[in-house]
Amino acid sequence: MAKAIRVHEHGGPEVLRYEDHDAGKPGKGQALIRHTAIGLNFLDTYFRSGLYPAPAGLPLIPGNEAAGEVLEVGEGVDWVKPGDRVAYVGGSAPMRRSASSRPTGW
Repeated sequence: MAKAIRVHEHGGPEVLRYEDHDAGKPGKGQALIRHTAIGLNFLDTYFRSGLYPAPAGLPLIPGNEAAGEVLEVGEGVDWVKPGDRVAYVGGSAPMRRSASSRPTGW
């Protein structure tokens, strides 16, 4: 089982919890990624504090930018495959194809 820093309630650094986290299987249009680097920035502290609402709500796993290796892909994903190395912004949004250059829109 993987570990994650999770936020279950708004507040300061004291609300950060290091916990077991089962990422599950990737859904339609998603990829499961083993992270090797995760970027934290002020936006993550704003989500944690409640200043801005987190896109996926609580609990929140901070880290809006990351890079790693694709482990599995869900139905309909044909633009990455297991073993590919990827980087993305917007970790709370599912990975999907679009004309955008954003890594969440391959």
